[in-house]
Amino acid sequence: MTEVKRKLAITELALRDGHQSLLATRMRLDDMLPICEKLDQIGYWSIEAWGGATFDTCLRYLKEGPWVRLRELNKALPNTPIQMLLRGQNLLGYRHYADDVVKKFVDMSSANGVDVFRVFDAMNDVRNLRTAIRQVKANEKHAEGTICYTTSPVHTLEHFVDLAKELEDMGCDTLAIKDMAGLLTPVSTRELVTALKRELSIPLHLHSHATAGVAELVQWEAVHAGCDIIDTAISPLAGGTSHPATESMVAAFAGTEYDTGLNLDALQEVAAYFRDVRKKYARYESDATRMDTRVFINQIPGGMISNLANQLKDQGALDKMDAVLEEIPRVRKDFGYPPLVTPTSQIVGTQAVLNVISGKKYKVITNETKSYLSGMYGRALGEVNEEVRKLAIGDDEPITVRPADLLQPEMDALTREIGDKAKSVEDVLSYALFPTIAMEFFEERESGDFKPEPLEAPATVPAPEVVTAPSLAPTEFNITIHGERYHIKIEGSGHKNEDMRPFYVKVDNMLEEVMVETLTEVVPTQEGKIDTQKALKGSRRPKARNDSDVTTSMPGRVVTIAVAVGDQVEAGDTVLTVEAMKMEHQVMAPVSGTIQAIHVTVGDNVNPDECLMAIG
Repeated sequence: MTEVKRKLAITELALRDGHQSLLATRMRLDDMLPICEKLDQIGYWSIEAWGGATFDTCLRYLKEGPWVRLRELNKALPNTPIQMLLRGQNLLGYRHYADDVVKKFVDMSSANGVDVFRVFDAMNDVRNLRTAIRQVKANEKHAEGTICYTTSPVHTLEHFVDLAKELEDMGCDTLAIKDMAGLLTPVSTRELVTALKRELSIPLHLHSHATAGVAELVQWEAVHAGCDIIDTAISPLAGGTSHPATESMVAAFAGTEYDTGLNLDALQEVAAYFRDVRKKYARYESDATRMDTRVFINQIPGGMISNLANQLKDQGALDKMDAVLEEIPRVRKDFGYPPLVTPTSQIVGTQAVLNVISGKKYKVITNETKSYLSGMYGRALGEVNEEVRKLAIGDDEPITVRPADLLQPEMDALTREIGDKAKSVEDVLSYALFPTIAMEFFEERESGDFKPEPLEAPATVPAPEVVTAPSLAPTEFNITIHGERYHIKIEGSGHKNEDMRPFYVKVDNMLEEVMVETLTEVVPTQEGKIDTQKALKGSRRPKARNDSDVTTSMPGRVVTIAVAVGDQVEAGDTVLTVEAMKMEHQVMAPVSGTIQAIHVTVGDNVNPDECLMAIG
């Protein structure tokens, strides 16, 4: 796979980055397998089908075994190399893992079907890439070293060339330019590719999102400057925050010395299939995934923005999207200008969300932000705001060594910790990456009662007499009042104040703010019926009314509880941890005293207006 002929090679992104960028990574294996035979006959250089956010989403939302997905795709694509996106020492999680976990993950990924490993580090810190790249080579697989392209006062052409030369020296077979936010312009592309071709002997592979609307021009310039492989997505999953359309780029280079040799008629059959499939995922469509030239300022990568929009929607804060996009560049500057790609995009993006929602900068700081500012993700190229660092880690000194050098081997301890819940080495690795989510998955697997996220929520539910949890409702509908018909579309909601919440509603395309007062709430089952017993059992937590009440600053899910009733705590002690938007933040005791009551258990969803614990 190392050699690339003069003609242009194509990597297809439909099975990973295409739906990650546009549909919040929600495409299911059942919708992939039927088209695999035709995909396998196209003649792609590779098909990206694993890694990125797919592993997390399989476990968390789809209740699919991510390793099962890989094995099934490997069987269904016998002639085409499967490519994955691997975050170096982060693997597919949100922290660094010990070297033995990284090596075992690469081993098992190779054994289950990955042929091409695109390995990157969010900080462009090559120290975080060495272990993974060496292990890819040890498995005799294709190692694609990656530079994460970004723009800032400290990112220069010379810096990127030096990075690329280091990756080639490590033994990488190809070099990927990962333009995750779509920041390359035709001019900057020509300069970068020309400089890289002058210094490297390995082929170049370009990955550039279409968010800013210039990706097709970028690919055209890159190929003419010497780029050997480009990433594209079949047209129904192309454009916006995704990538240039496969058919379009095949047609653009047809008849030239860069002719891909791919058949447009065969590609049209693939496109027709995905055109129908996409309709099933309408729930995850978002205006935030359209072309948006603001990316040149906020630098949010394509795969992140659809998830960000979906998460804000779940938080009832979709109306805050513009404010978050404005806050992200400020947080990025405070953090020393990291490239925005997983996990740094999530860390910076979530911190920006917290800054906006809490109404005060760095009032709430996630565990991942603390780790980042401690140096646990690697070296920042720019200067970090020391005032922000002090807010996060106090007087502690940030580390300067390779973060994984501080980690002890983990595989044996993880294996003992998970015990008989794990049925394979792959299960232990899933647990290593996402402990809480993986354990839930294993328990559901054991019971045979998987509860995947529904593709469509129930439209309506009957009103019960006594109820306690929020109901599901349509977000777009028509109403008729005194014979007049109005089209209603709910665009988002604001924060609840006591029992009032603002909703932002379009009435015949005119945006209005509507204040909704909650009188009763309902608990629907998956069938849309009311589970009154569950409603009564899960009675509403008391409202947070006293300065001594423990509350969360934003909606989330309880992942750990650090205290018990009767424990003595000091103001500032961590009493529980809440996960929101895949990031964790610690909830502190607001006052010193004794834990009088705990109103939550691990796994509960919680809201800012609730008293989670009482301190007396």
